[in-house]
Amino acid sequence: MDAPLTPLRDSQNEPLHYVRGSVTRLQHKVRHCREPTHVDILPEALLFLGRMSTRDTESKRVALLQGTLDLLILRTLLFGKEHGQGIARAIQAQSGNELLVDHGSLYPALQRLEAKGLVTAEWGISGNNRKARFYTLTPAGKKQLLTETREWERIVGAIARVLSAENPLG
Repeated sequence: MDAPLTPLRDSQNEPLHYVRGSVTRLQHKVRHCREPTHVDILPEALLFLGRMSTRDTESKRVALLQGTLDLLILRTLLFGKEHGQGIARAIQAQSGNELLVDHGSLYPALQRLEAKGLVTAEWGISGNNRKARFYTLTPAGKKQLLTETREWERIVGAIARVLSAENPLG
């Protein structure tokens, strides 16, 4: 049986999002989010802890779902180990400067992927001679990347069919 939905509230006691089960481990992160207005499609929790957006004017930015960020991180690490800033830059470059990854989204996503065993992390020295954590895709991460890529392609195809469909009512 599913745990009951629990509301998370902002400083004016307005509900932000609802999560299943205990929220104590998430409340600290929520208090520090500036704009917790997006939801996560991942089944573990129904809460967005950061954002990744498109490069556009502030009013036109399109927030992307957290599961999408995980997929893009896994895909980026398919090319080899990289530190967090390098992952963010690679996603931005590979998207033609359309996708921007906030650090407040990137590092929690990397920690989540590491906790799931999809990536490993080790300390090393970056190109600018600074200490950094370098992330590597695990075999389980490669398998998850394949599964999520197929799911993403299925969903994108379904959305494309809806957007291109002619009026079914006449």
